[in-house]
Amino acid sequence: MENATVRDAKLKQRWEELVHTLSTRFSSDADLDLEGMLYLVGLQELGQLHKRFKKDDNVNLMHIGICTILEPYGYYRFDHFDKDGWPHFELVAPLPALKPGEQKLLMKEALVDYFLEKGIIR
Repeated sequence: MENATVRDAKLKQRWEELVHTLSTRFSSDADLDLEGMLYLVGLQELGQLHKRFKKDDNVNLMHIGICTILEPYGYYRFDHFDKDGWPHFELVAPLPALKPGEQKLLMKEALVDYFLEKGIIR
């Protein structure tokens, strides 16, 4: 079993690779942040990449991103697609009470895992 220091170093390296890879592909002048990556996951999962979205849709896309990346951790489960093709999830287990830094670490880890699975990073 890896110790925490090795795991943290590997996560840091993969996170930096992910930021570089996605920022190069999708952002012309700035690195993508956590919210930008969640938005990209939401777009990917919705599958309507060429559509223009309203402000409320943007929030929903980030929610899809969060649910998608936390699903393998057992917090959410895909439930159904609605008539417009939007995925819906149900909360399976309450999210743990985490400090902001711990929340950010969980999201980074889940994003890295998602993009590793998709073959975007190695």
